[in-house]
Amino acid sequence: MNYRIVTIPGDGIGPDIVHEGCRVLEAVGKKFGHSFSFSPVLAGGAALDATGEPLPQSSLDACCAADAVLLGAVGGPKWDTLPGAKRPEKALLGLRAGMKVYANLRPALMFRQLSAACPLKAEVVGSGLDILIVRELTGGIYFGDRGRSPDNSSAWDTEAYSVPEIARVVKIGFESAMKRKKRLCVVDKANILETSRLWREVTESMKGDYPEVALSYMYVDNAAMQLVRNPAQFDVIATSNMFGDILSDEASQITGSIGMLASASLGDSGPGLYEPIHGSAPDIAGKDLANPLATILTCAMLLRYSFGLEAEAKAIEGAVEKVLDAGWRTGDIAGSAADRAALGDKLVGTKKMGDLVVSAI
Repeated sequence: MNYRIVTIPGDGIGPDIVHEGCRVLEAVGKKFGHSFSFSPVLAGGAALDATGEPLPQSSLDACCAADAVLLGAVGGPKWDTLPGAKRPEKALLGLRAGMKVYANLRPALMFRQLSAACPLKAEVVGSGLDILIVRELTGGIYFGDRGRSPDNSSAWDTEAYSVPEIARVVKIGFESAMKRKKRLCVVDKANILETSRLWREVTESMKGDYPEVALSYMYVDNAAMQLVRNPAQFDVIATSNMFGDILSDEASQITGSIGMLASASLGDSGPGLYEPIHGSAPDIAGKDLANPLATILTCAMLLRYSFGLEAEAKAIEGAVEKVLDAGWRTGDIAGSAADRAALGDKLVGTKKMGDLVVSAI
């Protein structure tokens, strides 16, 4: 079977890492008898430079017609002075809304080979970290009414949620928990926000369908503290758009390296949108320095969630583990200066790391 994947290389290191992700998918296809076709489109700063728009309609149409979409990264200082509607990041909001992907799954997994990079004490981390954050993606304050007063003396952004918007994300939270350790924590600010109180009411109305899941609630400020005080208490976290954005970045840092973490954005039907959670890092773009492993692991999520190819997804994840076990590292996961020096020729760049994973597959 041929799977049609639209790629959005984007900006900065995006083209470097997407290239390696596609190479790994091709290796999987060769091993398991699948065919993947890749169609690149423009979005973000690259699209601004070429067309004047962060997300051309032709790019969105191609994404909606694909079987899955693989995104590198968008944005960079080059476009920081542009007005909000013309910033590269506007492409991300347009893709999420246009593709109707409303749930962002962000695993925060600490690889045992990289545990020394975790900024928390070993006794806090315990046997390791494995948290899944389910973030609502197309509602809340990022998509609510916004504006400024005519005299520019005030501004507003509106947080709003409907019952169906909440229910579909909480459902994914419950179902994800059922496949893991059967613990779900809904994070909100229900002591202050009416929208958060609605999140709790909707969750309470659904919990009877998942009697095996231990359900809890936590205010977002406490959750931010608990992630660094006792992260192992969490299994699955479900939360709103803005809270999920902040907490998932915090969780990524306690795992030791943002360069290892993948994400998937899913809807009820249609293609999923897959991207590593790190940024575009324009300072190292094209220098063979970027870590492609987050993108490669994102490709495993793509195979699992969009195509139902579990064995193929595990082949990628197993290959990454094998490469790490053998001691290969890119600069961002190489440790201290002394650690880097000790690595010798096992300190590698983007292309070599891609080669190693392909070989392991």
